[in-house]
Amino acid sequence: MDKNLAHKVRRISRMELPGAGQVYVAGTTAYVGHITNRAQLGTSILDVSDPKEPRLLAQVKVEEPDSHSHKVRVIGDVMIINVEQNLGALGRKGVDGSAEQTGYSHGGFKIYDVSNRSKPRLITHVKTWGRGVHRFDMDEKYAYISTEMEGYVGNILVIYDITHPAKPEEVSRWWMPGQHTAGGEQPTWVGRKHRLHHALRFGDELWAGLWHGGVAVIDISNIRKPKTIGRYNYHPPFPEPSHTFMPVPEKIGGKRIAVAIDEEDHAHSAEELTRRKGRPHGCLWTFDVTDPANMQPMAIFEVSELDSPWSRATPARFGAHQFQEHMNGTLVYCAWFSGGLRIVDVADPSAPQEVGWFIPEPASGRVAPQTNDVDVDERGLVYIVDRYAGFDILEFNA
Repeated sequence: MDKNLAHKVRRISRMELPGAGQVYVAGTTAYVGHITNRAQLGTSILDVSDPKEPRLLAQVKVEEPDSHSHKVRVIGDVMIINVEQNLGALGRKGVDGSAEQTGYSHGGFKIYDVSNRSKPRLITHVKTWGRGVHRFDMDEKYAYISTEMEGYVGNILVIYDITHPAKPEEVSRWWMPGQHTAGGEQPTWVGRKHRLHHALRFGDELWAGLWHGGVAVIDISNIRKPKTIGRYNYHPPFPEPSHTFMPVPEKIGGKRIAVAIDEEDHAHSAEELTRRKGRPHGCLWTFDVTDPANMQPMAIFEVSELDSPWSRATPARFGAHQFQEHMNGTLVYCAWFSGGLRIVDVADPSAPQEVGWFIPEPASGRVAPQTNDVDVDERGLVYIVDRYAGFDILEFNA
């Protein structure tokens, strides 16, 4: 591989899986949630015990019309996938969602028994509302679901008790002031611009990316009464929406540190693509969150357009999208669309340093790679997926 396309990272293997929204690795099994495709493929389950030869164990189809299931998580023998309406099937005028939602009865999430990884068994399909579920976190007892719900504008947090997977029970809800229109609240923004992208649980806290609403820390020590303990919004002036937010495991210099990443959003028209020229790309942030009620940004990390041969390819997205949603130490593994995999050390949170990268080739017929998600397993192996095609297993040599 061209030395400019990889630094301290080598490919172990590649599979030409259809485009994916998420890769999640548990033990020696990888779970891949697929983006809408002609085969209506929802989820692939792979044996990665031999990373040189990953082996497909099972695939789950999307049965509901106009739907996709591009996110997946597994704890023990329980797998959850989302059911969300395809963007192309929306009966609305703009991407902000200002027009009325058309009828769609499938939105929600599905719970599977994967005790036999080769034969996933559907346990239940939980219906929510509207477009359905976008993203989520889960543990052995609860699922932290980002979904549209009747009476609210944009996705909110709904926490379900999944102790009995066949009968999930709603425990509580959390939303930004202004979202609960049925309760008399009035948003100060247009459409669905402020919404929960998703929230991740760390201890008794949820760390949330809120799209154009910034980021928040939510106290769930009382799981039935989630309470906001800190929020920070940097929109404007930064144009790209907040995707994911999480704390660094250990304090640095006596301070509690967090990282956030913005998603380089779609350009939905030629006019919008023209307007985007010259504006900042989606990037990685570091925050001092020692006092969540007074969190402060410390630095941003950006990838130069000189660092990828496909940075100017259109209509491909170049900037950041997502990072691995748990950390060991101070390394942040980032999926950077046309920039591929970027590995960033935040040991000095005021000056994040890139320590490795890997830029895969574009999928067949595409102008640029679109690295969409990343995970790292217990062996330290790195997994990336492309939103059009491709599943790579990589090794980082620090």
